[in-house]
Amino acid sequence: MRTRVLLGCLVLVLLLAGCGGGDGDGAGGRITLRFQSLAWQAESVEINRELVKEWNATHPDVEVEYVQGSWDSVHDQLLTSFEGGEAPDIIHDASDDLADFAYGGYLADLTGLLPERLKSDIPQRSWETTTFGGGIYGVPFLQEPRVIVANAKWLKEAGVRIPTPERPWSWPEFRSITAQLSGDGRYGVAWPLKEPVSATLNLSLSSGGQLFHRGADDKVTIRFEAADEVMPRTVHDQANTDRSASPTTLGSGGSDTLPGFFGGRYAMVPLGFSYRQQIVQQAPKGFDWQVLPAPAGADGLTQGVSPQTLSIAEDSPHQREAAEFIDFLLRPENMVRLALGDWMLPTGTQALKDPALHTTENDWATGTALAEHLRSAPAQSVRGYPEWKDKVATPALQEYYSGAIGLDELRERLEEDGNLVLARYQR
Repeated sequence: MRTRVLLGCLVLVLLLAGCGGGDGDGAGGRITLRFQSLAWQAESVEINRELVKEWNATHPDVEVEYVQGSWDSVHDQLLTSFEGGEAPDIIHDASDDLADFAYGGYLADLTGLLPERLKSDIPQRSWETTTFGGGIYGVPFLQEPRVIVANAKWLKEAGVRIPTPERPWSWPEFRSITAQLSGDGRYGVAWPLKEPVSATLNLSLSSGGQLFHRGADDKVTIRFEAADEVMPRTVHDQANTDRSASPTTLGSGGSDTLPGFFGGRYAMVPLGFSYRQQIVQQAPKGFDWQVLPAPAGADGLTQGVSPQTLSIAEDSPHQREAAEFIDFLLRPENMVRLALGDWMLPTGTQALKDPALHTTENDWATGTALAEHLRSAPAQSVRGYPEWKDKVATPALQEYYSGAIGLDELRERLEEDGNLVLARYQR
């Protein structure tokens, strides 16, 4: 009898031990969290992996598994993993990709999960990029202003005024200077606008452009008003009237313009701040370049950003532990490491004070001075934005910038066709 009781107890213990190993948990009750990172530059990948190792070395009960993702396919990949119940616990993405996932119930509301230290360190203007319907669905941690990378030698030779964050160029002044820098087989500027929507909307904030307007019923409508015209009209006129902008780069990506920039075809290229890394790696020896702030409008240097984010899957059984790992990853000293690895700016106020981000080397100081002017991109919380961007805005802006259509037709397509798209998401 005693033998049978002991055997029964042993079986029960084994069954309980087996039940404890699900949901990604390891032996001995250890929790395993899957962290999908989209870091892609070698330096950034190395830093992310180092931080995971440092966490694992000091948290024996909660192991983090590093999973490599890709920016090129992240939206579709995440949607498939959410619907299949196989989403990673901790998700690296960008704020402008979160709205549909948040409203769809795939992401955890982080409001009650994040420590006060982290919530107070990141400014409210950054939290607005990941707030949907009153909940917080991602932690914004890296941001990238758009800047102008210029051939410093040519600017000096032309004798033009060099803009600073304190005294930037206005949009009309920028247009005038690109015309002044053109000639002798070179263009004053090369706009890489293969993906024109984000650049257009974010830079239009400087002149007060909003495009998306939310009414009292919380429904969003598109209105392309005078303030929205300033940036796209400048680009259109540079390419089609002044001939100071290269028409061939309008369909190019940022990296595609660098060989021509180094080869003397363009005096300036508007790019994301992180492109400095490619310039440092690829520029010919002795090539003199510098970073300038983007042009300013009625609202100064204000521009929209879609920060990189860290979210937690709603289906994760270990949300609190996942939030603790995010807090570790985004301690000020770690946020600085991540920013330096990606050549971007941290969102945290303490990290932004780090001396490494205020040096003149590679013009870190110029970019850091722009951080206070960064705001939530206009389309952050607009449901249906991805479809509007792909089916309406991208082809319309591409045709306008190339000169195929005029401003009135651009307005008509953005508003009429665009509002039809948004209406389907707001019934």
